[in-house]
Amino acid sequence: MSPVQAAGTHRGTRETGISLTRYLIEEQRAGHVCADLRLLIEVVARACKSISHAVSKGALGNVLGDAGTDNVQGEAQKKLDVLSNEILIEANEWGGHLAALASEEMDHCQAIPNVYPKGNYLLLFDPLDGSSNIDVNISVGTIFSVLRCPDGVTQPTDEHFLQPGTAQVAAGYTVYGPSTVLVLTVGHGTHAFTLDREQGGFVMTQRDIRIPEETQEFAVNMSNMRHWYPPMRRYVEDLLAGKTGPRGKDFNMRWVASMVADVHRILTRGGIFIYPRDTKDPDKPGKLRLMYEANPMAFVVEQAGGAATNGYERLLDIQPSKLHQRVAVFLGSKNEVAVATRYHREAQPA
Repeated sequence: MSPVQAAGTHRGTRETGISLTRYLIEEQRAGHVCADLRLLIEVVARACKSISHAVSKGALGNVLGDAGTDNVQGEAQKKLDVLSNEILIEANEWGGHLAALASEEMDHCQAIPNVYPKGNYLLLFDPLDGSSNIDVNISVGTIFSVLRCPDGVTQPTDEHFLQPGTAQVAAGYTVYGPSTVLVLTVGHGTHAFTLDREQGGFVMTQRDIRIPEETQEFAVNMSNMRHWYPPMRRYVEDLLAGKTGPRGKDFNMRWVASMVADVHRILTRGGIFIYPRDTKDPDKPGKLRLMYEANPMAFVVEQAGGAATNGYERLLDIQPSKLHQRVAVFLGSKNEVAVATRYHREAQPA
């Protein structure tokens, strides 16, 4: 028995130290998930274990560097982007729990072939978030979201994925860092599971994570400041003014440039993560993808007592219009997100 598992021995079912499988069974008995959703999450977790193994090999596994291809957004793909995408597809297409899946790396959704059993869920994922950091050994991760397939739909298309974030039945991410951590919500709190490599499974290490409502840390790419719109620039200038400024306290900036790493830090100790709309490409409403990144992270953060907006409205209330829709993101400590959102709302024309 590993030290982590031993720590959970003889504790009640509301304690940490239990396996991911046991947690999901408890949630099924409580009526929070059905058997198919439980098994789907376990399949995703197993795929993330495989990705973690590939990431940990680094140069030894010949997985670093560019793949020589571009994704649907025209961004250069890393070898691990392609490998992670393949791992998630292969793990899920035959499991019998999905009707279709969609990836940030693919133009359109992929229906489950008729040769495989089908389920009633739709899975979306960013197979390797922050992959531009992989060659310098900085934490990267996988983000996923689960929706119900509309009743009566046997061959889902892109339009069937276009559901607001409030329709998610599960979401989470895995961060591949010094340890591999899976953070999950099924709509009843946010919980963290650490991969026990000796036992080969995920073990709960944090239950009911709560993000502090107040913070003095922010995460943003300051190199884009010259491109920001006035409300965003005023907000950050007031943060930087510190104790002598209108906010009356000093703020620290932390920026990893890997969303999973930045959000995981915020989930652990508070803060606000920001990727605003800017003037570099005025036609784009933001950089991050609503369906693959913003919605699942917003669900995780809200279930941990945080908040998430696009600067004007709650992220989870946005009705998607296309599969690869982009959006501005402000998420993290509840009170600070409210302040940042107020700066933008007050700047709107009457």
